[in-house]
This record gives sequence, C-alpha cells and structure tokens, in this order.
Amino acid sequence: MTTMTDTSARFREFKMPDVGEGLTEAEILKWYVQPGDTVTDGQVVCEVETAKAAVELPIPFDGVVHELRFAEGTTVDVGQVIIAIDVAPGSGDAPAPAAEPAREPVEAPEADAEPKGRTPVLVGYGVAESSTKRRPRKGAAAAPEAAAVAAAVQAELNGHGAPAAPAQAGAAAGGRPLAKPPVRKLAKDLGIDLASVVPTGKDGIITREDVHAAAAPAPSRAAPAPVAAEAPAAAAPAADVRDSARETRVPVKGVRKAIAQAMVGSAFTAPHVTEFVTVDVTRTMKLVAELKEDKDMAGVRVNPLLVIAKALLVAIKRNPEVNAAWDEANQEIVQKHYVNLGIAAATPRGLIVPNIKDAHDKTLPQLAEALGELVATAREGRTSPAAMAGGTVTITNVGVFGVDTGTPILNPGESAILAVGAIKLQPWVHKGKVKPRQVTTLALSFDHRLVDGELGSKVLADVAAILEQPKRLITWA
Repeated sequence: MTTMTDTSARFREFKMPDVGEGLTEAEILKWYVQPGDTVTDGQVVCEVETAKAAVELPIPFDGVVHELRFAEGTTVDVGQVIIAIDVAPGSGDAPAPAAEPAREPVEAPEADAEPKGRTPVLVGYGVAESSTKRRPRKGAAAAPEAAAVAAAVQAELNGHGAPAAPAQAGAAAGGRPLAKPPVRKLAKDLGIDLASVVPTGKDGIITREDVHAAAAPAPSRAAPAPVAAEAPAAAAPAADVRDSARETRVPVKGVRKAIAQAMVGSAFTAPHVTEFVTVDVTRTMKLVAELKEDKDMAGVRVNPLLVIAKALLVAIKRNPEVNAAWDEANQEIVQKHYVNLGIAAATPRGLIVPNIKDAHDKTLPQLAEALGELVATAREGRTSPAAMAGGTVTITNVGVFGVDTGTPILNPGESAILAVGAIKLQPWVHKGKVKPRQVTTLALSFDHRLVDGELGSKVLADVAAILEQPKRLITWA
C-alpha cells in the first residue's frame, strides 16, 4: 500500500506583505536564507525596499526553505508568493518547485488554496483580500505583424539569422501589446516600441526586464552570446545600472522614485513662497557648548540643530496657524494641534524625511534623544514607513554641506520647511562695532494657500530672534 503525502499541508507559502502606507510593491534587496536552510518563526529571511524605506521581513512559521521565488533586485507586487517553506521536512518527496510567478501580471492572480482573510504583515494584520475578480481578456493571440516583429527581434537577440519562435506573443487582439502602465511609461521614456519587444511574462505580458533588454545594445554577430539556460529563481539578477562610453542609466525605483514623485507633486500643487533672514547665532553656539557640559544632557548628542529645532517649535507655539494642512477634497484648512517635526536626512538610498512624533511636548533632553535616534536609524537604513508618515513641518540642514541656504520644496502634506545654512565666522556689526561673529542664513518655504506672507514672516522672525538671543527659549516657551 502506498502512503500519500499531503503536500498542501506540508508546504506553506509566504507572500509579500503590505508593509504599511498602502504600498503596492517592494524590491527584494537581499535574501538572508537559501533553499535547504532551517528557519524559525520570527526569523528575518529577507530585506525589501519600498517607496518609503528598507524593511526586514520575518517568516511567520518554522520549517526548511524549499524555494525562493524571486531573485535579489526583483520588484514584487504585494500579495505575490516570495518564498515556500517545508513545514514538515522528511515526510516525503518534495514536489518540483513551482514556476516563478509572472514578474508583471496584468490580470488579477487566481485565488490560492489558502482561506480568504486578513493578510499577515510585519505587525498585526492587513486588510482582507478583495473578492472581486476581473473578466478574462478576449483574444490573447498576437496580431501577425506584432508576432513577426517579435520573432525577428528574438532572432537578433539570439544571434541567429532565422527567427526563433516566441513562446508568447505579448499582444492582444488588434495588435496592442500587453503590459502594465508603468512598463508602458518605461518603454516610452526609453523610446522603445512595445510591439518590437519580446515578452517573457505569463500569457505574453511584457515586463520591465523585457523593455530593458530591448533597449540594450544587440550582441555582435561576430561573437554571438550563447543562449543561457533559465537561471534559478534565486540567481543574482543582471545589473540594473547600464553603462556606455558616454552615459550611465540608472533605473528610478524605490526611495528615489518616491522622492521624484513627491517633489513634483508638491512643487506643482502647493504654491511655494520662500523668505530669507541672515542672523547672528554666536550666542546659540555658546549655548550649544554649555549644553555639552551639562549633566542633564549627558549621553545625548548636542549640536546647533537641536537648538534650531527647539526654536522652530517655540515659533510654532507662538504662531499655531502655520502648523496646518490643506484638504483639497473638502476645501478646508486643517490646523494641527500637535507638531510632528520632520528632519530631512541624506542616506545611501536617497533623501528621506522621518519625523519626531509630538515633538512639541518634548523637553530639550528628550528632543535631543529623539533627534539622535532618528539620525542613527536613517543612516543605518532602518527607518520604517510609519516614521515618515504624518509630518507637519520639516527642517533641512543644508549647512552640513557648506551651503549658505536654499529654497526647499515642501514635504507633501506639510505647511512649511525651514532650511538652515552653514554657520560661518563673518564680519558683523555688533554693539556698534564690526566684529567677527557666527552667522547663518535661514530660509522658510511655506504653502501660500495656508500661510500668508505676514504669518510666514512672523514664524521666520521668531526663529531668528531665538537663535540670536537663546534666552527667549525660556521667556517665550
């Protein structure tokens, strides 16, 4: 008698979770496990990067890694299976690994054997899966013209004169190639005709990789590249960065893509106004030196940014109308009774703006501790999406790069951003005499829908006055 193994109970699949902020995809940066490795519940198996930040994903069950479905560097949609785990190793022969899912699916994926419900995420559970199904496309066969072009391109890529028969045609009825909107935009940006691209995705869908392959220079006929066998799912991907003698192309994705979209949206949505003031901060620099020696500040980092942050919080307290947001849908100004203070941080993955929650309630030592943690976490690439959500105003310290000032763009949804320039020893009229003093230039950009020129000027003047006479932190707070 033959004993049957219940493979559906033995193998469990872990899907790309929604790591927060309603994001729809994430790039797999690094796998920490390989097939055959033993994993335990809560063990981090990979690091992924969303449009917000890099996040480590823990596996929610014990077992042995059976299969990695995607290679490092691959962008995966939320809900797609990324790893399969054998939760009962040794109970029978393992089935052959499943084919890698389509890199760029156009249709909604078929429901799997798991029960419908709330999808487990990093902490707690996400929203329930939608039960809505799309109607299947009609006429998935390619038009003869598109098929002929695709075959010719495939032959060129393979280095042969005769066309190779494509497995899928990649065009719907009427000759329109199948591709998701982001892929169509990528093709347009690169000047690639989708009808000439050979699809490798499921059901003839053109993927990002297909477009990049079409944009790459064709191999020389004198030394044609061999047609490599299909690599395992976990094999290292081809480099995204493409170099030539005159230019380098770097795909825009992850944090950089989010920055670009946010800045364009902010610049062309909120009417920006920027005002400037140059101020003597000699007394502030003396205060910073004294605070470094204060026992109450022991163990925390003290620098000019700490005092500037406190000065901005006091200025907001004196002018609370500046701390607001514009509600386009309801045509309302939403005044915030709390301050989530954003600090722009340059990281290896690009500019991010995490914020200190309820910064207005913190004492100076608490603010210093929060600033230290925020900067350290950002530099290590561990800033969570939640830490970058809900900001109300932001500080960007361009002075660390030796820059005098700038015209900063608002973080989307916020009312104001303060740029702090380099603090330099300059000749300054002090008490009727020209003396060397520590001087800096501040620039405040604000949303003119929310903040009138008078209000913006008052806020900037208050910050400058506090930095010139730091004792106002006591009298005005």
